[in-house]
Amino acid sequence: MKRILSAAFAAAMVLSCAQAPEKTASVNLIFETDMGNDIDDAIALDMIYKYVDAGDVNLLAVNLNKGGQSPAEYVDIMNTWYGYPDVPVGICHHAMQNENHGYTAHVAGMKDAEGKPLFARTVADVDALPDAVALYRKILASQPDNSVTIASVGFSTNLVLLLDSPADSWSPLTGKELIAKKVKLLSVMAGGFTEEHRPEYNVLIDVPSAKKVFGEWPGEIVFSPWEVGDVIRYPATSIENDFTWAKPAHPLAEAYKAYLEMPYDRQTWDPTAVLYAVEGGDWFTVSEPGCVTVDDEGATFFSPSENGNRRILSVTETQASSILEHFISIVTAKPAVWQ
Repeated sequence: MKRILSAAFAAAMVLSCAQAPEKTASVNLIFETDMGNDIDDAIALDMIYKYVDAGDVNLLAVNLNKGGQSPAEYVDIMNTWYGYPDVPVGICHHAMQNENHGYTAHVAGMKDAEGKPLFARTVADVDALPDAVALYRKILASQPDNSVTIASVGFSTNLVLLLDSPADSWSPLTGKELIAKKVKLLSVMAGGFTEEHRPEYNVLIDVPSAKKVFGEWPGEIVFSPWEVGDVIRYPATSIENDFTWAKPAHPLAEAYKAYLEMPYDRQTWDPTAVLYAVEGGDWFTVSEPGCVTVDDEGATFFSPSENGNRRILSVTETQASSILEHFISIVTAKPAVWQ
């Protein structure tokens, strides 16, 4: 369901993009997330709805790569609150982690004065949601060739299961063949490519899957690594001041306040991968092509290669400042459904 760009969002976008390049055309996007581990997943999802409002994104699905009820409940709350209740949600039956506490459970458990859920839901039973890999295959099979972008900001579990999936009723192609035919770009928040080569969390939780996906994925992968999001921090002052219009509450602001003791400025690891997926590389410094490998401890290594199809993002101080302003302008815009 396409929404009309609000005047407030349009004005904010003009201000933030005064020195920015033109955005890419509308993106057919699947969002792959470990919602609940860090609040930046929720910020990234908020951004996606604003892109949908603006007509920049066709959100095909949100797939969860961690288990538990509350991450799926939170995504359903967000879908419903932002006016996109029909966006499919897929769950992972082979998750490396389960989550039934933290900010997702906090928001899902909030009650109004009468003891009823504070935020409306669309899904009656999150356990009955489709398997993420089956949902991937269904959606990819229905899309034009070379038209789908996946923004992955969590573990590689679903992606490796998709890669290894056999032909089924949705498509006679194997997973690898289906990816090669349908997926234009995989934009991932993963890895660290500084000299320390310390294992990054999204890789560390499922090292074997990351090894296989980063090594065998048949299309282009662009990495927004730990060091990019670490220097771009969403300000607590925005959470405290820019969401007071939402009555009785705002599901992103409530999640942010529940994640850590306020006030805190949080790294924007996941939003950077979404930004690249939707708007392209002009906000960043993009490496030459190459290959990415993962060692047994989860450390990631980039080797330049003319024949490679992996690239690494980095940012200058000026780029980081511009990206932060852009993030704030997107996240603080009132959703179209609430105009």
